[in-house]
Amino acid sequence: MKPERVPPTDDLLASIPYFAGLDDLTRRSIARSAQARRYAAEQVVFLEGEPSAGLCVVASGWLKAIKLSHDGREHILDLLGPGDVFNAIGVFAADTNPATVIALEPAQVWMFPRELMRRLLETQPALAHAVIEDLAGRVLHLITMVEDLSLRTVEARLARLLLEQTASAITDTVPRQRWATQAEMASRLGTVPDVVNRALRSLSQAGCIHVERHQIQIIDRAALLNKAKPSF
Repeated sequence: MKPERVPPTDDLLASIPYFAGLDDLTRRSIARSAQARRYAAEQVVFLEGEPSAGLCVVASGWLKAIKLSHDGREHILDLLGPGDVFNAIGVFAADTNPATVIALEPAQVWMFPRELMRRLLETQPALAHAVIEDLAGRVLHLITMVEDLSLRTVEARLARLLLEQTASAITDTVPRQRWATQAEMASRLGTVPDVVNRALRSLSQAGCIHVERHQIQIIDRAALLNKAKPSF
């Protein structure tokens, strides 16, 4: 895919935590190096194990970062939307991409070359601080994922996911994107669609949620919090 050479605006770079603390001159240098890449739905952005080309930022659209088992089963590590940074581990902690990333819908991604980002890390304390903070957050995310898979039932994992998705929202409604099928949800929860369907019905029958075609509404947050507790 031939990258586009129209640089991102300074306002866009300043809104990204990695670049927010940098001076204008440094941000302009980063902007000149950026490559805009467009992807169709279901197109692979990069594959796990490939050499890491650079740090990526979602400009528009949604993507998923996944791990595949030997038998082809997919587990979603994260969903990536506008403004999200990804592949930091491949840039700063390894030489290869740690996961496969696939577009869920038409998307545009800014890619910042690995060599540039590593040089800036040595000279820009604000960037180094942002990278450390971000990688620490990713470690905590993975710890939570391990806890989910080890200590929570699928119903509890689903309840926690719904609470997480509405934690900073104005309403208790979780919109369902066109690509947010039960298969995608199952991949994110580490199970299969039939089990997710049963968990949704169970939470609905318990009066915790109301499921509609394009959204899930939380009816009783306290009850859902109780359902989300790990099993010991």
